[in-house]
Amino acid sequence: MSEIKISTAFNIDIEFEIAAFHKRFLAYLIDLVLMILYMFSMFYLLYGGFKLGEESYGLVLLIWVIPMLLYTVVSEHLMNGQTVGKKIFNIKVVSLEGGEPTLGQYLLRWFMRFYEWAFIVFFLFWGNFYLGLLWLMVGGITSVIIIAISSKSQRLGDLVAGTVVVETRSKLTVHDTIFMHVATTDYVVKFPEVMRLSDRDINTIKNVLSQTRKTNSYEMCNRIAVKVQDVLKVSSDMYAIEFLEKIMEDYNYLAAKE
Repeated sequence: MSEIKISTAFNIDIEFEIAAFHKRFLAYLIDLVLMILYMFSMFYLLYGGFKLGEESYGLVLLIWVIPMLLYTVVSEHLMNGQTVGKKIFNIKVVSLEGGEPTLGQYLLRWFMRFYEWAFIVFFLFWGNFYLGLLWLMVGGITSVIIIAISSKSQRLGDLVAGTVVVETRSKLTVHDTIFMHVATTDYVVKFPEVMRLSDRDINTIKNVLSQTRKTNSYEMCNRIAVKVQDVLKVSSDMYAIEFLEKIMEDYNYLAAKE
């Protein structure tokens, strides 16, 4: 399976496994089926159950069209780079800058899926499901071609947004969230300066810790510990991995109190 190296905010390269094409395809089919099921369910509910007429286009737009249009971008933003389909197949979207993509990156990825909008428009406003499905297939085939020729298996939206779809179960475990539970009630913060770090920085540290535990190679851990101490203007005689774990615990404890 292909791998890529992503340079993080601390100038540390982290390896990710690029998501297998069949997983991306099956994840997409699951999301598409969910949208189609929602579309038909709402159609029969609104026009069969509530018997809405043509004068109710505003309500139809709000309840029916908008959720379908925004499904992908809202899911990926709220589920840390995953939709329902991606979660089932253990793949997710990450930024080429390392860590979680920004909302702007998610929006760019979503905007470049305009062929899905055409499918919705053809069916809802022209009443032609098959023409919409044909347009969707043309857009899908184009995406497959772009993925095939891209060096990082990126579709057009990924190329524009600076993102890539990777495996979550790989040499480097990409967790769904940077947060962890700090069990002790009398917890003592050692490095309050940690709040100067961003969520992306913390996500990078967590990824490095995960890779260190899996490979038993501490070189990257040592390098990023030095970087973090330099950024925060702190010093510590703790081992690098202990220092970074403490940084994670302090951040989660302080973030939970805000």
